[in-house]
Formats: sequence, structure tokens, C-alpha cells
Amino acid sequence: MGKTSPVIGIVGSAGAYGRWLRAFFETRMGLRVIGHDPADAASESEEALLERADVLLFSAPIRSTPALIDRYARLSAGREAGKLWLDVTSVKAEPVAAMLRSHAEVAGLHPMSAPPKSPTLKGRVLVVCEARLSAWKPWLDALLAALEAECVRAAPERHDRAMALVQAMVHASHLAQAGVLRGQAGLAGTLAELMPFRSASFEMDAAIAARILSLNPAIYEDIQFGNPHARDVLRGLASQLARLAALVGQGDDDARAAFRAEFLDANRDAFGAPALADGNYTFERLGYLLADLSDAHTLSIHLPEDRPGSLRALLHVFERHGVSIASLHSSRTQAGELHFRLGFNSGTRPDQLAAVAEELDRTGIGRVLPG
Repeated sequence: MGKTSPVIGIVGSAGAYGRWLRAFFETRMGLRVIGHDPADAASESEEALLERADVLLFSAPIRSTPALIDRYARLSAGREAGKLWLDVTSVKAEPVAAMLRSHAEVAGLHPMSAPPKSPTLKGRVLVVCEARLSAWKPWLDALLAALEAECVRAAPERHDRAMALVQAMVHASHLAQAGVLRGQAGLAGTLAELMPFRSASFEMDAAIAARILSLNPAIYEDIQFGNPHARDVLRGLASQLARLAALVGQGDDDARAAFRAEFLDANRDAFGAPALADGNYTFERLGYLLADLSDAHTLSIHLPEDRPGSLRALLHVFERHGVSIASLHSSRTQAGELHFRLGFNSGTRPDQLAAVAEELDRTGIGRVLPG
């Protein structure tokens, strides 16, 4: 039966999510973690994981995960009965089916983000595919609560069809945009040269493309090639773009009427009024955020003591120096350090901000970050 303090075994412990999960289990849940990864010669053996781990979690490349799970099932030879097997891949049907060929209890997990710099998945979505659970159900519920994610439960097939749209289509759209930008660079300028002309939409799209191109290319490759539903979705996307290009090429009043009917009216009706209102409001909020972040009249400050009252003490320093705060956002540095970015009215004098920075540093209330 499920344990309250199980030993966690991570297959793929040297990968980005493997490392994040190890830290999470050890620091947030106080659990013993062992791991195996061919990239880490100091990691435990596969046999050690099968013998000692109560929960075995597969955090490996999508394309190799089903075969890897089958391998562990063969090596385990029934010893996994009464244990829990999990995976965190972006495709669910094949990995979950492979885990079900074992004798373990089974659930598939899909965090809808790269490993965050924060200690939990708070603010992120986590798709949960509960496949075969009994004794381990309470422990899995405790794990999900500790992760602090917004959990969405789905069958593996439903998950994969959704990911063909949520991931494969979105990534393909932005990679195609990146290709067009590359092809037009000689005529319109590079991305850096286009950014002064940016709209909020362009800046968001460019940021998404940059994010995709900055992370592990194997993940994005497998999201396209490893999801059996991606091909049909991409064909649909290509068909829509071809139709739009044909109408623009036709260029007459009939083409304009068809554009309005097919691409505006029909899609507006399909989305529905509530989704349109919510999406439009989300866009406006992101636009305001981008505007705040592009303002050079700001300070980024790290609070070394994460305790109740720290932010209040910070704000009192600005009040004492007569500085009005126009905007305040929290985020994390590249190293994962939580900081606050404060924007100020255009009339704020540099000497006021310098005095604030000096007091924050002298008192230890906060540390002004460069840039």
C-alpha cells in the first residue's frame, strides 16, 4: 500500500525536470530521492531504483519514454507491484499505456511549462492522467497539493488531442513566423531592427518564438513528431493560411467579404462572447505589463528576507524619500531569485532613487539589482 514518506526514484535525474523534481521532493516534501541518468556517472543504477524506490518517476525524452518504461517493467519482473509509477512527458497515451503494462499503480503527469525558477508549480497548469490508482491515491493527492499547480484531469487520449492544439499548433505557428522573419530580414530588417516598430502582439509573438528557440530543441521536435494528432492539426493550420493567402491575393470585394465571413465572423461565433471577453481582457493586462516592463524609469529590488512585513518595510523607504510608485511587479531573475520591479512617475528625480537605493543597501532591507 502507499507510503506516507516513500523513496522517490527519478529516471532521467540529470535532465532539467529531473533536477527540478529532485529539489522539489527533497526540499518541499522532505523525501529521499535517488536517480539514474546515463549523463551522470555518479547516479544510481537502474537496479537500485527498481529495488529501493517506492515511487518511480520517468522524466526522459518523449520519443524514448515508452520503450524505457517497457525496459524497466521487464527488469522489474513484477517487483513493482504495490508501487507507484509516474511520468512527466508531453505526450501521454503511449507512456501511460506502457506503464499500465507493469504491475504498478499508474498516473501520467504533464507540467505545462518548462521547469520553473520557483520552488513549486504555483500559477502553472498540470495535466493529471489517473490511470490505475488505489492505495497510492491519497499520496498522489498530497503530491499535487504540494506542487500547488492548477490541476486538470484528463484521459491520455484527450490530453494528446488537446496538446496537438495547445502545444504543437502554437509552436509550429511561431516557428513559421520565425522563418518568415528570417526570410524577410533583408527587406524589412532583423528582429532587433523591427522591435522599435513593435505592437504588443508582435512583442508577445517574438517572445514566444525566442522562448522556443532558447530551450531544448529535442523537446519541441518530439512535441511535433511524437504526438499522433499533430499532423492533422498542422495540415488544418496550413489549409487556413493557404485560404487566407488566396483571398488576399484575389484582393477584390468578394475576397474581403469572404475574409470577414470565414476568418472574423465564423471564428467570433465559435469562440463565444465569454471567451472573447476573457481573452481580450487578458491581452490588455499583458499589454500593460509589457508597457511597464519596457519603462526605463524603474528599479529592480531583491528582498533578502522572505518574511511577512518585508514588502511593507521596502515601500516605507520610498515613502520617506517622497517617491511615488506607479507600478509594481514581482518576477524572478535568470538565477531564480525573486525580485520586485518598481516603476515611477516621470517626474521622479534620479537623486531620490539614489537615496532610496543607498538606504535599502545600508539597512539590508533590499538590494537593488543591476539593469
